[in-house]
Amino acid sequence: MYWFKNLIRLSSPVKHRSTAKFSPTLFSLQHIHHFTTAGDAVTPSASGLGPTKKTDKPRVVVLGSGWAGCRLMKGLDTSIYDVVCVSPRNHMVFTPLLASTCVGTLEFRSVAEPIGRIQPAISTEPGSYFFLANCKGLDSKNHEVHCQTITDGLQTLDPWDFKISYDKLIIASGAEASTFGIKGVKEHAIFLREVRHAQEIRRKLLLNLMLSDVPGVSDEEKRRLLHCVVVGGGPTGVEFSGELSDFIMKDVHQRYSHVKDYIHVTLIEANDILSSFDDRLRVYATKQLTKSGVRLVRGTVKDVQPKKIILSDGTEVPYGLLVWSTGVGPSSFVRKMDLPKAPGGRIGIDEWLRVPSVPDVFAIGDCSGYLESTGKSTLPALAQVAEREGKYLAELLNKIGKAGGGHANGTGDMELGAPFVYKHLGSMATVGSYKALVDLRQSKETKGLSIAGFASWFIWRSAYLTRVVSWRNRFYVAINWLTTFVFGRDISRI
Repeated sequence: MYWFKNLIRLSSPVKHRSTAKFSPTLFSLQHIHHFTTAGDAVTPSASGLGPTKKTDKPRVVVLGSGWAGCRLMKGLDTSIYDVVCVSPRNHMVFTPLLASTCVGTLEFRSVAEPIGRIQPAISTEPGSYFFLANCKGLDSKNHEVHCQTITDGLQTLDPWDFKISYDKLIIASGAEASTFGIKGVKEHAIFLREVRHAQEIRRKLLLNLMLSDVPGVSDEEKRRLLHCVVVGGGPTGVEFSGELSDFIMKDVHQRYSHVKDYIHVTLIEANDILSSFDDRLRVYATKQLTKSGVRLVRGTVKDVQPKKIILSDGTEVPYGLLVWSTGVGPSSFVRKMDLPKAPGGRIGIDEWLRVPSVPDVFAIGDCSGYLESTGKSTLPALAQVAEREGKYLAELLNKIGKAGGGHANGTGDMELGAPFVYKHLGSMATVGSYKALVDLRQSKETKGLSIAGFASWFIWRSAYLTRVVSWRNRFYVAINWLTTFVFGRDISRI
């Protein structure tokens, strides 16, 4: 328990951070000391964390706080390494349950896990830190990363640049939503990858419900405002459509009875929905979604405008809420990095997740893929792939550190052991109305258990409840589910 840990900490001798190490306060003072003023303009000079000494613990720098990076940090032995995480967010998002937060089934805090809880050393150890920043560049020759702070657009605080020297660098910066170059997607659609996206969806959905109830709004405008369009028939798109249909049937019909006949959901997919699932499960999902009131449209989007999308066949689809969930691709940060690339533009790695020709640099998660020279195909951008890679690399780095190879250029010809091997554990997706799909086949070509219905929904919830990172968030999720079941979803627009 957290209070018990605090009690133990208070009853133990206080362990102060060494002033010989870098501290955030000293970091800020260094910047203030090095500021140069020209009129009212203030320009910071670069400062940061310098190289470690042989007598210091080697430093592992992790870029990103997604599934791969957080699983790596959790598994690192902090008696061997100092850990520094650089990320534009200070938490990990439990993405399988993110769709549930959009309609009030779960609260946002239930799917966000602070980095300091995943790896406590970041909050307590003298040489371990978290920096709210973006990585802007890599100097592999000098073992440095160049970063810039995140200020969230505050007018009173300008971002400043700093450098971090590393002994081992882990690039786990993830990917970005694929738009396929379609005009208007970034301007008018909402992606479902971060908590802020879920918050935006929830606010817009509730706003449209309330606006449509205002006197003087035409029936045509009501239908547009309350038309929720989801583009992409993968697990995220299907689960969000299922959550929306549940929200409409169980909450909108009861609390927005004046406009209940105007709201509907359309799911647009170029091919079959849930293409990686068993054929029987895909048929079941199609029937269940249609039964729940979700309209399935097969087509591709040609153009996105402020109030409508245009399909390749010329069909115009008006919308009030547009959610884009068509998969991911390499981010701009990954694309501009001067590193070997795998097919598809990801950072190229070998069987041990190393970036060849760049010493002490590893890449894991959605930003990485096997080089063609390995003879292996690129792994799918799934949470379980990223988590498994993070776990493997943490064990590998611990092994290297124990053998004395933790410092920069210290690995040499060290035997690394068995390469990374991914074994697919299966796929799950909920389709609403207490129904879900569970496909435990290792691939589309192999045979295995695949079930659908209420039993699958129970398995889906039980599995994800146990996979939530901390007991704190498991408690939140369980309480949220119980509260929603008894009292309905929270429809407050905050």
